Amino acid sequence: MSSEKGPKDHPEHRNRDAYSHRLKKMRTQGMKPPINSGDDSGVMKSDVSIDCGWGRIVFGQTFSDAKLLIETLRAEVPDHRDIAIYVRDPHVVLANAPQEVFLDPSHTYRLDLSTYRAAPSKPPQGFFIRRLTSEIDAQAINRIYAARGMVVVRPDFFWRQRDARSIVYFVAEDEHTGNILGTVTGIDHGRIFNDPEKGASLWCLASDPQARQRGIGEALVRRLAEHFLARGASHLDLSVLHDNVPAIKLYEKLGFKRVPFFTVKRKNQINEKLFTGPEQEDYEALNPYARLIVAEARRRGISAEVTDAKGGFFRLSYGGRSIHCRESLTELTTSVAMSICDDKSVTRRFVEEAGVRVPRQMTSDAGEEAIAGFLEEAGPLVVKPARGEQGRGISVGVTTPEEVRDAVEAAKAYCDTVLIEEMVEGEDLRLIVINYRLVAAAVRRPAHIIGDGRSSIEQLISAQSARRSAATGGESSIPLDAETERTVRSAGYTFADVPKEGEEIRVRRTANLHTGGTIHDVTDIVHPKLVDAAISAARAINIPVVGIDLMIKSPQNPDYAFIEANERPGLANHEPQPTAERFVDLLFPLSMPAGARASAREAQKNE
Repeated sequence: MSSEKGPKDHPEHRNRDAYSHRLKKMRTQGMKPPINSGDDSGVMKSDVSIDCGWGRIVFGQTFSDAKLLIETLRAEVPDHRDIAIYVRDPHVVLANAPQEVFLDPSHTYRLDLSTYRAAPSKPPQGFFIRRLTSEIDAQAINRIYAARGMVVVRPDFFWRQRDARSIVYFVAEDEHTGNILGTVTGIDHGRIFNDPEKGASLWCLASDPQARQRGIGEALVRRLAEHFLARGASHLDLSVLHDNVPAIKLYEKLGFKRVPFFTVKRKNQINEKLFTGPEQEDYEALNPYARLIVAEARRRGISAEVTDAKGGFFRLSYGGRSIHCRESLTELTTSVAMSICDDKSVTRRFVEEAGVRVPRQMTSDAGEEAIAGFLEEAGPLVVKPARGEQGRGISVGVTTPEEVRDAVEAAKAYCDTVLIEEMVEGEDLRLIVINYRLVAAAVRRPAHIIGDGRSSIEQLISAQSARRSAATGGESSIPLDAETERTVRSAGYTFADVPKEGEEIRVRRTANLHTGGTIHDVTDIVHPKLVDAAISAARAINIPVVGIDLMIKSPQNPDYAFIEANERPGLANHEPQPTAERFVDLLFPLSMPAGARASAREAQKNE
C-alpha cells in the first residue's frame, strides 16, 4: 500500500473541508432554518403544538402563516403559559398582534448530540436519576415547580403521560430518604411532528431549593441528553432567560451553544414581568419578604410606595386607606403586641397564661448553683438572649456548666438578659397565623452537609452555604462561627476532617433559615391541636400577623412545646401557600375578589 497522500488527504484539503462544514452548520442554524418536506419517516406535520400541562409548546417551524400562529396562541388556557419556539419571522408575528404577544427575552441553546461526551463513570453522590413512575412523583414535581415560582401541573396529567413516547419526565431521587430533588422534561420532535432534523428539546429543569446534594441539574441534563442520543436525536435544544446566569453557565459547561432561534409568548399575568420592563429601582432594592407583598398589592391595583428599601419599609394605599409596613409588620400590630414578642420571657408568660404548653425556664442571673441544679434536673439546655432574631446568640444542647457559661457570654453579645430553658427534642415547626387563622405551616430543619470523601467539613459547609444563599436570594447561609464549630465537634469531627462519601453531618442545631436551615411545607397535614395552640398564642398576644414557633415530635402528632412568637415573619419562606394574598386580604379586604370575600364571610360565621 502506498504511503503517498491522495489529494483529499492533503492538510490543505482537510482544512477546506472543515471550514466548509462549519459554514454549512452556521447556515443550518441561521435566522430562518429550512423547513424540509420530510424524510423517510414521513412528511413533517403542520401547525403542531403539544400540551405540557403548564401550557403548550407551539412549534413555530411547522407554521407557514403568522396569523395562524397568533390564533393558536390566542387559544391559551387561563393560568397557563404557552410558548411558541422556533418562530421564523418573529417581527411579522409581533406586527400582527403587538398588544397580545411579545418577544420572549430568552436565549436558545443547542447541544450537538453527535459530539456530546458523557460524564465520567462515577455516579452522582447521594441521589440517582430515574423516570417518573408514580403519582407521588408527580406531586413532588409540582412541589418543586411551586417552590421555584413555576406554573404547576395537574398531577393526573403527569400520570396520563407516563408512558408517552413523545414526552419524557426524569426525576432525581435522594438515595437515602426517597425524596424527589429535581426534575426535567424532554420533548421528542421526531415523534411529535416528524421533525426532519430529528431534534429534541429540554424543558422545566428545576431542583429543590432545599436540596443539599451537588450536581442535581447537571445530572438531569446529562441523563436527558443520553436518553435522546440513544434514540437517534441529532440535537437537544432549550430556552433560558437571558439573565439566568447560573443556568447558562451550566449549559455552556455541558457543551450547549447559543443559536439564533426566537420565542414568542402571549401577554398574560404569568408573563407580566417579561414584557412590562424592569421594576422601579426602589422595588428591586427591597428584600424578598417585602417584595413579595408589594408585588401582590400591585397586582390588585393597590398603590405601593417604597419609603425605605434597605429597611424593607413601604406604604400601601387603596381607596381612602393607607397602611405603613415593614415587610409583614404593619400599623395593625400594636406597640404592646410587638413589645410582648420582643422579649421571649414576656411572650412565654402571656401564652402560658392562655394554656399554651411551654418548657421550663430560668434566667442566667439565677446563680451558678441554681443553674447547675437545673442542668442536672432538666438535662441538655438551650441558652438564648431574651431579645433577638434569626437565631443569633442561641446555643442548643448545652450539657456542662462550662458550656453554659460560654453560651451565656455568647448570648450577652445580643442582650443583657439571657434565658436558660430545658431543651425539647423534636423538630422546629413555624406556623403563620394571619387574622387568627392558619395560613401556612412548615417544619424547619437545621443545616446538614453530605460528605464526598474529598472535601473537608469546612469546605463542604462553605459549598452548602453558597447553594443556600443562591437559592434564597442571599437570605440563608451557614456561618463558620463558634456555634457551628461546637455542633461539628459534638458529632466527633473538626472543621479540617474529611467525612466519607455519603455521610451526613448536622452542622447547626437551630433550624433558622438565616443560618442555613431548610423549610418543608406541612400545611396540609399539620395536627389540629398544633393549629389551636398557634391561634391561642396569637390571641393571647393580640397580634393579627405572627409566626408561632413550636417544638414538635411530628406535624401529625399533637405534642408540642411553645418556643417563641415572631411579630415579623418572613412570608416568602412559605410559598406556595398564599401568605402574601391573605396578608393583603387582611389589610385591604375590599381588594379581594367578590367570591373570595363571600367565602371569607362564610368562614367567619362558621367559627
